[in-house]
Amino acid sequence: MPKGVTSRRPRTRAALLTAALAAFAEHGFHATSIEQVCERAGYTRGAFYSNFSSKEELFLALFDDHSKRIVQRITERIDAAIAATEAGDLPLQSLVEILAEVEPAERDWYLVTTEFTLHAIRDRQAAWVLAQHDARLRTEIARCLTTHLHRTGRTLTVDPDTFARLLVAVREGGLAQSYVEPEALPPGQLERTFLAPLLTAFTTPADHPERKVP
Repeated sequence: MPKGVTSRRPRTRAALLTAALAAFAEHGFHATSIEQVCERAGYTRGAFYSNFSSKEELFLALFDDHSKRIVQRITERIDAAIAATEAGDLPLQSLVEILAEVEPAERDWYLVTTEFTLHAIRDRQAAWVLAQHDARLRTEIARCLTTHLHRTGRTLTVDPDTFARLLVAVREGGLAQSYVEPEALPPGQLERTFLAPLLTAFTTPADHPERKVP
């Protein structure tokens, strides 16, 4: 493959991903054609198929990119919060505030991922593939949470993967209600109200023997 083609490929892929997110959010995953994504990105079908085998694979690439950005943003925000404290630690409420943050652009992603999840519920193969990506995201959430809880002086007393499922459920369920009733429930409000009590209930001070939770 010519060197120029290799160097252009990341830019082509990034443009297709950006175009796909915008098109999926505007028209829906099923209603958007590959041709529409290509036209929006300014590339041909050949460029699309040199990067993705299907529209489903394109969505999963979006999923992985979004997951990495979220984990990276949380980590960077926590590092900055710790650096700003004299003691070099992180108050639990500061962690909650960071976890509760919802960027304005999150609405587009919520529309896209919710539609694909409904598709996966109806399609066993799509469900199996999505579950693998969900599992990798939960692993990162669990790792990140365990690490940063330790920096607040606390340790989880339940399975980290199960707790990550709970965090995802609160996040996604809260956003569903917030986007329908933004005045009644601003995005992130459920997390700000309930995450601190949940984390307190299912953690113990890190320097104490871990208590068992039935």
